[in-house]
Amino acid sequence: MSPYAAGRRSVHRSVAAGVPLALVAALTVAGTAVGAPSGEARVTGSATLGDIPLGTFSNALLPGTVGDDRGVDLGGIGSDIYPAGRKGEFWTVTDRGPNGQIKVAGEKRRTFPVPGFDPAIVKIRVSGGTVKVLDAIPITTSSGKPVTGLSNQKGRDEAPYSYDASTPLSYNPNGLDTEGIVRAEDDSFWLVDEYGPSLIHVSARGEILTRYVPKGLGLTGADYRVVEALPAVLLHRKINRGFEGLAQLPGGDLVMAVQSPLSLPDTDAGEESLTTRLLRFSTKKRAVTAEYAYRFDPVSVVDPSEDDTSELKISSVVAVGRDRLLVEERTDKSARLQVVKLTRGADILGEKWDNDTTSPSLEQLDDPAASGVPVLRKRLVVDLGTVKGVPGKIEGVARVDHDTLALINDNDFGMTDGPEAFDAQGRLVDSGIETTVTYVRLPRGI
Repeated sequence: MSPYAAGRRSVHRSVAAGVPLALVAALTVAGTAVGAPSGEARVTGSATLGDIPLGTFSNALLPGTVGDDRGVDLGGIGSDIYPAGRKGEFWTVTDRGPNGQIKVAGEKRRTFPVPGFDPAIVKIRVSGGTVKVLDAIPITTSSGKPVTGLSNQKGRDEAPYSYDASTPLSYNPNGLDTEGIVRAEDDSFWLVDEYGPSLIHVSARGEILTRYVPKGLGLTGADYRVVEALPAVLLHRKINRGFEGLAQLPGGDLVMAVQSPLSLPDTDAGEESLTTRLLRFSTKKRAVTAEYAYRFDPVSVVDPSEDDTSELKISSVVAVGRDRLLVEERTDKSARLQVVKLTRGADILGEKWDNDTTSPSLEQLDDPAASGVPVLRKRLVVDLGTVKGVPGKIEGVARVDHDTLALINDNDFGMTDGPEAFDAQGRLVDSGIETTVTYVRLPRGI
């Protein structure tokens, strides 16, 4: 156990045949339904993950990876949620680990308080008011080493610093900021990443088989196979806003969502745009086969308390039919779920909008449809901002049945930005935000 775990709940280790070490912990909270008028979406249950020291969690999977967890508990598993087959069981995935921002001399620095942390696939069970960790699979390179969550490329990704932003850390071409997750029929996993942005194929044991990145990325030095198979226009992704949503269609194709509009032709255009992109990837052809323009609602519609368009994000996409997707539009405070149908007529792959010299760019168009762009039509399923009991920063959505969704939030490992995130001894001042799985029933289904 981490020497800094005093006062935090201990974690019991167990071994399952043929799978990595499982870690089990639970904290029981109220799991009662939140009342709502008949005919409206309502929360029918809520469960919270207990305190698991991050050092204990990481070192049980890959011994020696974390020497000092700075008082941070396991969190961040709310990057996505995917049904694991049995009732109440789900696959989740962490992001790159505890990270924050501290302003130094007028510039924000990206901090990594636990730089040895290795992103992991985590299997959980929701029972009553409890979230239990059933199993955890570390994501590793071809030689079995941790990938870490550190930035990949100097000049493209944010420079990594220590917890107090005083000491530069080394870039790591293996590093991943993992987000969406699905599981294939052969028990392997597909993940997406915000750095590349990337689509990553991972074995059942967590070894990276292939990382698919945009053409022209030029990522070198990785200890796994890297293939430039995605459109080069994705090189213009906003920093820390690559792929976040991932869905698996019934036929096996994958759909990836770019979290925010691309910075085309520049940062200002991306910050003001309401148009982002979805990409369809054939796991048989190992290639992108379609691309779609997706139009956000105005930010004031998604979140009445927000007026900054750049706060809009797609964090989750879920297959709800052969070519139908549930798409989550959100800010950190609120979210709305829309249904779209992926039609052949809406495919813009290879058209002028993939050329970064096109002017105006897709992102600059105030009305893409008026300019001949086949924007995906959407239908609102539920405004989660109006559903009492739904926490903020929902990043994962899973379909439990025709009427019920499971939502999971990203608690950012209990971190906040700024120098106040850690005390004078370098220990985390926890935000108090917990990882929570919330069930929402939709009266009219999807």
